[in-house]
Amino acid sequence: MRFSKKHILDMESLSVDEITLILDTADRMKEISERPIKKVPTLRGKTVVLFFYEPSTRTRISFDIAAKRLSADSLSISASSSSMVKGETLIDTARNIEAMNPDVIVIRHSSAGAPHMLAGMVKPSIINAGDGMHAHPTQSLLDLMTVRENKGEISGLRIAVIGDISHSRVARSNSIGFTKMGAHVVLAGPRTMIPKGIEALGVSVTYDVEEAIRDADVIMMLRIQKERQQDFLFPSEREYSSVYGLTKAKLKKAKDNVLIMHPGPINRGVEIAYDVADGPYSIILDQVTNGVAVRMALLYLVTGGARSADAD
Repeated sequence: MRFSKKHILDMESLSVDEITLILDTADRMKEISERPIKKVPTLRGKTVVLFFYEPSTRTRISFDIAAKRLSADSLSISASSSSMVKGETLIDTARNIEAMNPDVIVIRHSSAGAPHMLAGMVKPSIINAGDGMHAHPTQSLLDLMTVRENKGEISGLRIAVIGDISHSRVARSNSIGFTKMGAHVVLAGPRTMIPKGIEALGVSVTYDVEEAIRDADVIMMLRIQKERQQDFLFPSEREYSSVYGLTKAKLKKAKDNVLIMHPGPINRGVEIAYDVADGPYSIILDQVTNGVAVRMALLYLVTGGARSADAD
């Protein structure tokens, strides 16, 4: 199939076929990163601007590496080093970037909907690298790739997502992405950290972590996002860890071949024990590796690479 999407804004707007094409393309892109010389001329002459209004390590670096491995020119702009500190609006900054004729703008912003707004106002392709508490489609896609790679298929799996659901764009995007691909998603955490009505995404909700873990094929732990919380939503980190943290003892409730995931950064000893994060079931570093492949695939596809993908 041809990939017709100019922008990657959220998981809602991607069909099952489009998600499958992205994952299949990422599988091929991963091989490039395993070569002695990790570079191909595929996007030579293309320009990718990384505009990160929020701090980032994994996402920013993986997009930068992805662009360079495809021979695109990439440059990074942060809010603190842009004219936004002088009062320039986001749209004016974006239009000034647009005037320099980049092909893709990758944006992370603290306001939900910022990438969607830009997509309707500027000509370059927009890839959402995380907007507020709304969406993180590239994280969901790399998670889907990692699970499919390890399990062979996604349909029919039980995915437990545990932690600060309310403030997690990863939880929302993965709820939509995994459900679309036929998995059953169970969200778990304190009542104060699960938003009302989230069942509308087609997921199940429980406040009992052991219930969520029971018979799970995949367990994804989430970080407590203190920077997004205006009120204290739990008594203490020690109590949170005791009740909702993933330990070896709790892990016994899951399937023998369970996968442990985390979008990072990890608060070790809080939402996940050291020996679980580094244990034999952990595929957390596989997620990081696959993040580069997925972002290579997206840059390739939104810039027209699907025209040759059909011929493979």
